[in-house]
Amino acid sequence: MRLTDFWQRMDDHFGAAYARSWARDTHLAQLGGRTVEEAIAYGVETVDIWRAVWAHEKMPARDR
Repeated sequence: MRLTDFWQRMDDHFGAAYARSWARDTHLAQLGGRTVEEAIAYGVETVDIWRAVWAHEKMPARDR
């Protein structure tokens, strides 16, 4: 997944204003306790980050 696609999904789910804040402040166990921003900087694949967000938020399967 391209980074632009990832951020579009984040914006669609959280809203454009809140997505970046959530990505900066929320630590996810599936990312080793990292935030989304930390995981991106660490080099985690965006598809894996999205799956972690999806699982954390208990999103419906159609959003996977």
